[in-house]
Amino acid sequence: MFQAWSTLLPDDIEICPVQLPGRENRLREKPFKAFPPLVEALAEGLAPYLTRPFAFFGHSMGAMVSFELTRLLRRRGAPQPEHLFVSAYRAPHILPPEPLLHTISDSALINALIRLDTKNRAVLENDELRQFLLPIIRADFTACETYTYRAEEPLSCSITAFGGLQDNRVNQAELDAWRLQTSRSFTLHMLPGGHFYLNSLEGTLFKILADGLRPHIF
Repeated sequence: MFQAWSTLLPDDIEICPVQLPGRENRLREKPFKAFPPLVEALAEGLAPYLTRPFAFFGHSMGAMVSFELTRLLRRRGAPQPEHLFVSAYRAPHILPPEPLLHTISDSALINALIRLDTKNRAVLENDELRQFLLPIIRADFTACETYTYRAEEPLSCSITAFGGLQDNRVNQAELDAWRLQTSRSFTLHMLPGGHFYLNSLEGTLFKILADGLRPHIF
């Protein structure tokens, strides 16, 4: 999905998608089940590319990955993002809702995923695809729901949060709470749609992204 963004943003903004284990051409690799080893691996892998001004955009689980990666880079004295864009995920200091999805049965997890996005139904009702994807999805929920927040100083980069007005997993108050994680500016944009609102709001989303990045392009 993110590869297509390069044609939708100004030419002076380069898009660098991050492919985690268990996705697309890395499907056969074991997915991470915890954030510390995941962000450690990302910090090592991205280090050669952080030589110019950059920002992180993270959707859903990616929002928390981006946040924890930024904090790890700060602890290491490494370059940090100019801006952090977080999408469709509660602020890190807010506990996950009950029930914890990584602990429920496969059938209950499938129903929860369909409620999150009805477009998942065809995929999840395919026996072969379901057996292949559920361990990867469960690993993601395990990482998110066993995450332990540790208080640190707020980030020194601005944060922009996005959410879907019809998202039944993350509400506006949980998104607005991201403002506590920055000492700089914070903005929240609630857009029409559910948890995957960004699939149908490209024009609006990319204008906001471009406007947020523009002050950092040298």
